[in-house]
Amino acid sequence: MNMTHLKYYITLVEQASFTKAANELLIAQPSLSMAIKKLETELELKLLDRSKRDLSLTKEGEILYEEAKKLMNHVNYVEGEMKRLKDQGPMELAIGIIESAKFWIPKILKAIKDEYPGVRIEIVEVLGLDDVHKALNNYDIHFAITNQLMSKQEVNVLPIYKENFVALLPTGHSLTKKAQLDVTDLISESFIIFKEGFQTRQDILNAFRQAGSKPNIQFEVERFETAISFVEEGLGVTLVPENYIKSFQNNRYEVRELNDHNVTRTVFLAHDTRRYLPPLVNRSIELIRGFFEGELSE
Repeated sequence: MNMTHLKYYITLVEQASFTKAANELLIAQPSLSMAIKKLETELELKLLDRSKRDLSLTKEGEILYEEAKKLMNHVNYVEGEMKRLKDQGPMELAIGIIESAKFWIPKILKAIKDEYPGVRIEIVEVLGLDDVHKALNNYDIHFAITNQLMSKQEVNVLPIYKENFVALLPTGHSLTKKAQLDVTDLISESFIIFKEGFQTRQDILNAFRQAGSKPNIQFEVERFETAISFVEEGLGVTLVPENYIKSFQNNRYEVRELNDHNVTRTVFLAHDTRRYLPPLVNRSIELIRGFFEGELSE
């Protein structure tokens, strides 16, 4: 396949118009139409559903777009990396993280900067499973720190540490009289949980399920920050990873440990095995794994 034709095809799909795509590519519209037809002839597949007035893809066209996009991202990344190696320009590192990683990631970044003073580091929040997949597929990040369980063959997932959940209660709540809580203590409370697609939701529901119960879900949110603000306003209770609240000094909610040993989650480091990882990235992964060495066996 001609890479230029693939580029034309990707632009056409994203612009949803031959005219707009041609303008974006700075070519004549007939040239674009001819390139798309040549691509279809080469593949012996119809990529566009020409029976519809608006630009519409066939099933084969949708698949080609997704795969061509990945290929183009990879080509662009390799070209950029080769140019960097040639020019010896500033090194770059992009890491996707979940909210609770904020308590330890600065220590790792300090270690990386000590070894690579010229590196420019970008931190990207990847909360849900779709966020992680998209960031890895689009090469927006070199690797992700995530609690999401990932089953894609091309993604290597390394467990790095476990963390416990703790209960957050509004100040003055009746359950604050207890030093520790069981999950079953929270059954009748208005519960704040995380939306579908977030592994934290499944971890919490599994904990309730193993206790033979289920939470009284009243609010669904996407971020721990939002859940905590709801608790502060007395709207309900929630469970959050203990590491997330380590750096908070706030008396507008109460924290209680849980007796249940199964209310934990595993945090992973995930990266795409199809992507070349520079020495800087591999060293960063080593530093992270070394930071938590022994955590999973405790």
